[in-house]
Amino acid sequence: MNNRIVCIGECMVELAPADDGTFRLGFAGDTFNMAWYLRRLLPADWQVDYLTALGDDPMSGRMLDFMRAAGLSIGHIAIRKGKAPGLYVISLKDGERSFSYWRGQSAARTLAQDAADLDRAFSGARALVFSGITLAILRKGARRRLLQALKVAKRAGSLIVFDPNLRPRLWPDGTEMRDAITEAAMGADLVLPSFEDDHGAFGDPTPKATADRYHRLGADEVVVKNGAGEIHWLAAGKAGRWQPPPAPLIVDTTAAGDSFNAAFLATRLAGDDLAHAITRGAEVAARVIGTRGALVQI
Repeated sequence: MNNRIVCIGECMVELAPADDGTFRLGFAGDTFNMAWYLRRLLPADWQVDYLTALGDDPMSGRMLDFMRAAGLSIGHIAIRKGKAPGLYVISLKDGERSFSYWRGQSAARTLAQDAADLDRAFSGARALVFSGITLAILRKGARRRLLQALKVAKRAGSLIVFDPNLRPRLWPDGTEMRDAITEAAMGADLVLPSFEDDHGAFGDPTPKATADRYHRLGADEVVVKNGAGEIHWLAAGKAGRWQPPPAPLIVDTTAAGDSFNAAFLATRLAGDDLAHAITRGAEVAARVIGTRGALVQI
């Protein structure tokens, strides 16, 4: 395995509110946010790839330029003729965000169109990162193709990292969502769920129940994010919990979980222990939510 990590999913055009009432144009998306933060947190000898599909329109070109400038590798991004990226607008109230989406024709929905392309992109990677949103935007056949490619990569030695990131509005129904998330988790080494999401979708009564469920499915490590509450973890037959300190300032919670994931994973890949990785993830997330937007300097 080489020092390469591949994040798989959808990067969207982001319109985020500014202090003067206007909206700022940016680019973001859950696994893209992770890739952006990973590039800043990993040593320079690591390569961070983003795998998606974009259109041949000017906005897709601007997005590619942004990725290059961020230091991300874009060699496995497919360009689809006549397609374009999705768009979302952030609304903020008391630091909490809600989203309005326009993504029905997003080129990213075709990211798993070719199994051979997936195998080439994944070959030799130290870690592969995907999310429930990655799965939700794909049709069933493409979803199966992606999960099969991840299984092949896992057998070859890649670490499979999965954030369930449950968004019911993206799925035809709750049953399909739960089935797909469960299947994906069965092939993952590290699962990074959010208790709020899993409580709503799976009925987990506690964060510990969430950790136990994913561990039973086969994950070696599970770290359950819980907003400002206790983070629960399970690894190597041991379980524990840790209360992060209060964030000094909450301006915008966009990308709180994504930045936690990136900092946690970067710390673990550096060889540090689980406790340090959780602490580092919480530190970075606290800094991110103190500023507007998904991508902030850390």
